[in-house]
Amino acid sequence: QVQLVESGGGLVQPGGSLSLSCKVSGVIFRIYTMAWYRQAPGKQRELVADITRSGSSNYADSVKGRFTISRDNAKNTVYLQMNGLKVEDTAVYYCHVQTLTSTTWGQGTQVTVSS
Repeated sequence: QVQLVESGGGLVQPGGSLSLSCKVSGVIFRIYTMAWYRQAPGKQRELVADITRSGSSNYADSVKGRFTISRDNAKNTVYLQMNGLKVEDTAVYYCHVQTLTSTTWGQGTQVTVSS
């Protein structure tokens, strides 16, 4: 059974930083693309960033230059470093993996950017 457990959310002031982590179990982590999504109140869930098995990354235009996705295959963990946070980054952030047989989401972690 694939499980994703996120951590690291919280409350931060505009311009601040947060780092999210997603620990993965039940899957051969190193072979799959991992992704972070977010969903703000009243909005659809959107892709924030993803990272392939080889380490190539892709970002939403709204976070380019501010967020960095990375992975540690030895720890079965994917990270999202968020710098220069804006009020509009406020959302629940979800870790995601799509395997050959399933799609799995984490439970989500709240990120709130407010002064």
